[in-house]
Amino acid sequence: MSKRNVYLVVACVISLAVVLLLPSVTARAAVAVLLFLVAMAMLVRMFLNKTEALQATRVSSNPPDEESSQEIFALGKLFEATMSGMREGLLVVDKDMRVVASNKAAHRLFNFSQGKLNSQRLTELTRNPAVYSAFLDALKGTERSGVKVETHGPERLVFDLRVVPLSSANGRTGAGGRGTNAAQGALGVFIDITRIERLEHVRQEFLSNVSHELRTPLTAILAFIETLEAGAIDEKEASHRFLSIIRRNATRMHDLIDDILELSAIEAGNVQVRAEQVELSPIVTDVIASLASKAAAEGIVLRNTIAPGAVVFADARRLEQMLTNLVENGIKFNRPAGQVTIKFESGARQGEGRRRDPETEASHSEAPERDKIIVEDTGEGIPAQHLERLFERFYRVDRARSRDMGGTGLGLAIVKHLARAHGGEVSVRSELGKGSTFTIELPLVQE
Repeated sequence: MSKRNVYLVVACVISLAVVLLLPSVTARAAVAVLLFLVAMAMLVRMFLNKTEALQATRVSSNPPDEESSQEIFALGKLFEATMSGMREGLLVVDKDMRVVASNKAAHRLFNFSQGKLNSQRLTELTRNPAVYSAFLDALKGTERSGVKVETHGPERLVFDLRVVPLSSANGRTGAGGRGTNAAQGALGVFIDITRIERLEHVRQEFLSNVSHELRTPLTAILAFIETLEAGAIDEKEASHRFLSIIRRNATRMHDLIDDILELSAIEAGNVQVRAEQVELSPIVTDVIASLASKAAAEGIVLRNTIAPGAVVFADARRLEQMLTNLVENGIKFNRPAGQVTIKFESGARQGEGRRRDPETEASHSEAPERDKIIVEDTGEGIPAQHLERLFERFYRVDRARSRDMGGTGLGLAIVKHLARAHGGEVSVRSELGKGSTFTIELPLVQE
């Protein structure tokens, strides 16, 4: 490899590192892939040129010197290692649309598990017109980028396809009388943007939900302020009632912003979970005491059935936060004169029972036992179609009823993320007419 080419490749690598410092994820990904495409095109071009030179030398009965052979061998190894190590799918076709080079990621993309893609026509791999059109344009000398490709296999995947033409640099005329700039092949890179698209969808949905949740109380506040300004402030009874409504809606907005900040901090990993051995029953007692007035107003009985001395491995403050959210939901969505019961199941006792049976121990090794804190209510239950999405941000089974009760729609999402921050999980079981059961699973107490 000449010094000029080495300098160019090194420059591309350095540029790629600098691009990673860009603040925008989308811009960083786009520019980085473009630089990577340029580097890969150079490698392929140099490899093809060296191979052509070697073949020409052999035809003229002049064996290549030892240095040239070593350079071609090293270049081929570098090209092969680069392709196999790429996460992006890479496909190189010749002027007849036959695959001449590919990598493992491309095999997964086209669900090709047996043999190699090489020597197959592009039409045999995919019927996607966007893919075929992009490679065809590249063979005509037109670079294509930003081609969106979707696959619908076991899961929906989205790719950003970028294709560049590969032209001969030795001045030879292409087949069919094409000029020296005619493409002798095309190189395409399939960049998986499924996660980026999913995150963008989540971001847009989040902004939409936040705007909607803030607009409702803000509209009420402005309406009642206008009413007071119009003269209602002189009516003592009415003004007190309007101010009470304004305060309630302002409190709702404040709680919503607090929950958004809390959830964002948890998801970003900025919330420290300092797990230790803590006694569970006193924490539950504190939760019940803090919610006693709300429960009494609704006629709900709160029951702590956890035996004294029960110990879990958790952050006491965060555990209290999780239980408060679950018990408060149990109060809000319960029946009149209903109950909310907090229970505890020790995973240690279950684990000890299993260890006595050596034959079954191996079958449970992949699913370690955990301590379980269970919150049961006697409400109307949750329809089955809602259970899967219940822990999503702003998801509500009954939106109007939840807002009337002052909920932000973020409580269960916070519980989910805090449970996972502990190394555990939260789940729900419910049956219409029989209430709901939420279970927090925590890792066993560390000895």
